[in-house]
Order: sequence, then C-alpha cells, then structure tokens
Amino acid sequence: MTFPRDRITYSPIVKRPPLKLPGGARLVVWPVVNIEEWEITRPMARQASGPPMGVQQVPDFPNWTWHEYGMRVGFWRLKAAFDKLKIRATMSLNAEVCNTCPDVPRAAHDSGWEIMAHCVVQMPISQVQDQRAMIRRSIEIIEGFTGKRPRGWLGPGRSQTYETIDYVAEAGLEYFADWILDDQPVEVKSAHGTIVSIPYTVELNDITVNVAHMQPSDGLNKRINDAFETLYAESKTSARIMAIGVHPYVTGAAHRIKYFEETLAYLKKQKGVVFWTGEQILDWYKGEMKKQRAR
Repeated sequence: MTFPRDRITYSPIVKRPPLKLPGGARLVVWPVVNIEEWEITRPMARQASGPPMGVQQVPDFPNWTWHEYGMRVGFWRLKAAFDKLKIRATMSLNAEVCNTCPDVPRAAHDSGWEIMAHCVVQMPISQVQDQRAMIRRSIEIIEGFTGKRPRGWLGPGRSQTYETIDYVAEAGLEYFADWILDDQPVEVKSAHGTIVSIPYTVELNDITVNVAHMQPSDGLNKRINDAFETLYAESKTSARIMAIGVHPYVTGAAHRIKYFEETLAYLKKQKGVVFWTGEQILDWYKGEMKKQRAR
C-alpha cells in the first residue's frame, strides 16, 4: 500500500524554480469536456431529479435521460462554442461511448481534440473488479476507434485506490488528472516509473458549481473569471494551469451555454493566455524539467 506522500515530495509553489511558457505566454487554460457512459442497469452517476419519495430507483429513467440529453444536444453546443474560437479541447472519454454514441468522439477526434482515457463506463474505481484489465480495455477501445493511443487518464469522479496510479503507469499512460493539489504539473512516483499529475479541477467544474451547489446559470463562468484574475497575476513570475471541467448535460444546457461562450471569448482575448490540451501541457512540462535538471 503506497500513500500519496510516498509518491510526491512536498513543494511550496513559491519556492520552485520558475516555469516558463513559450512565446511569452504565462497561463494555460486546459478545457476538459467529460463524456460519460451511464448504464441504465446501475444507479446513475449523478442526479438532477431526486429519487421519488426518497427511494433510489433502478432503472432511473429521469436521470438517465438527463444525461442522454447531453449526448444528443448539449455536446454539440459545446463543440460549436470551441469551434467558433478555434479551441481544441481535451475529451475525457468513457471508452464505451465509442460504441453507443460514436458521433461524439468522432467529431472531437476529427477536430483535433485530445482523447483522454476515462474508464470504460462511469462507475467508481473501487467497484471495478480488475482495474488493470479495465484500464487496458479503455486504452484499446480508444486507440482502435481513433487510431491514436491516449496519453492521459482521468478516473470517474477522480476516484482511485492506493494502487491505481501504478496500474495507469504500467499501461503506458504518461499523465493523470485525478489529483487537484496544485496549479502546476507535478512528478509522481509509481511502481513503473515517473508519471505526471496535471492539475485538473473540482471547483471550476460544472458538476460542483451547477449541480452540487445549484448556482445560477452563470455561476461557473463567474467563478472562472474570479480564478483567472488570481492565477493570471501569479503567472507573471511562473506559469500556471487553469483547468475548466464541463459536461454536456450541464454546461451544454440551453440556459447555460451562452455564459460559457462569453467566458471562452473573454479568455481567448487575454494577452499571454493559451488554450492547450493535456498532452501539450505534458510535453511542455517534461521539457521544462529537462532544462532545470541540466542547469
């Protein structure tokens, strides 16, 4: 059993050597669109409609269809918003979607988005009987569908067991996004070498803001703008990563999409701000670490 503090060295961000982005950039916006497969035969991953009379139902048609709206309608609104600004996002993908809703990952792949492995279906990692096999299967399905092997991993709900990182590294994945403990990438030890943690987000995430906290339709976007002010100021001396996590059935809803479009447009206009995929962040960070070790 390996604990997180056995895998990483404590490092105050104010004491690190500066990280520099190319071309005078200073802050990376990492947009992640989460695409999930909810199996009607198990409890739903999340609920917009509470269980009637407090009794959880299986099958849960009210919430399954809420999610399915995102696949049929909401995703295409998000895709149009990114396309309009020529932004390539990262899609965290439950691999089974390649079989059930293939138009969604195909559209992302055709637009040059990165596909990040995200389990086979949406379920807690702790309930997966064979994590190794599940991770390999996720990679195989995505690679077979896109022709490109994914480089990153995000667990459903960012869930892990003590051994998950070892299995992810063993499968040849180079980064994971489950740890939200920093504003810069971090090198993490595994039983199969070093793997990079790229900072994802729970606070700039529509599940937290709009579903769990039930904020207004523009709640996520106000929070993104507030976070941007701080991170942009701090990035003057060392680069920062600002991840944004969205889901088609939440941010892709008709009453929220316009605020997301406005926020993307605002960020795109800011000097020194770049929109990168996870693998772009990974390659840049590895290069920076190589330079630092050579000094």
